[in-house]
Amino acid sequence: MRKLLSLIAGLLLCLWVTVPVFAASAPRLVDEADLLSSSEESELLARLDEISARQNADIVIVTVNSLDGKTPMEYADDYYDTHGYNSNGILLLVSMDDRDYWMSTAGFGITAFTDAGMSYMQRKFVPSMTRGDYAEAFNTFASLCDEFLEEAHNGRPYDHGHMPKEKVGFFWLPLSGGIGAAISGIINGSKKSRLKSVHSKPDADAYIDVPNIRMNRSEDIFLYAHHEVVRTHSDDNGGSSTHISSSGVTHGGSGGKF
Repeated sequence: MRKLLSLIAGLLLCLWVTVPVFAASAPRLVDEADLLSSSEESELLARLDEISARQNADIVIVTVNSLDGKTPMEYADDYYDTHGYNSNGILLLVSMDDRDYWMSTAGFGITAFTDAGMSYMQRKFVPSMTRGDYAEAFNTFASLCDEFLEEAHNGRPYDHGHMPKEKVGFFWLPLSGGIGAAISGIINGSKKSRLKSVHSKPDADAYIDVPNIRMNRSEDIFLYAHHEVVRTHSDDNGGSSTHISSSGVTHGGSGGKF
C-alpha cells in the first residue's frame, strides 16, 4: 500500500514539474483610477467576461491616474501586449491625469472596429465620461463592442455607409406626424386662398369659349429626350489605419480627450 502511494505521489510530482504553468491573463476590467463603485465594477467585469467569451475576443477597460510618460496610444498598446490578452480584441484606456482616452485594437479587432466605426462609438460613450458617469460610459462601450463584433463575424463590419441604425424615440412619431399635418395645412390653405380668379359654373361646357375656338388637329410631339448620368464616388476607402507597437504587434486605434 505504501509503495502504491509513493508511486502515485511520484507520478504527481513528475507531472507538476513537466507540465508548464501558464500565467493567467489580467482581468478585463482594471479600475486603478477608482472611477467605479464595487457593485458597478463587479457587474461590468461579469459583462465584459461574458461578451469576450461569446465573441472570442477580449474586451478590456483600463483606468489609470497617470500614463507614466507614455502617450495614450503607447500605454494602451503596451498594456494589451504585456498582460496576456487574446490576440483578438479591443482595450479602452482612460487616463485621469490629462483626461485622455484611447481604444487599442488587435487581431480581428482591427477588422471589427474600423476608423469610422470607432468614431461612431466615441460619439456614443464619450459624452457620459465627460459628465462623470463612467458606469454608463463603460456599459455603453461594452454594448457597442458586442454589436460591432457580431456584425464583423457576420461578414459586414461597420464602416462608411454601413453603421448601426439610430433608434427613434416613440414620442417622436406622433409629434412628427402632427408637425407634418400642420405644415401641409398651412401650404394648402395658402394655395387655396389664391384660387379666386375663376367662379364656379354649373357644368364643364360653361368654361369653354366656343366662338373663339378653332381646333382642326391635335397631337403631342416630343421634341427632346434628356438623360442625366450622375457619377458618385468616395475618396475614403474605409477600413482601419494601423501602426506597430513597441512589442512589434500590429494595432489599430483611436482616441482623444473627454
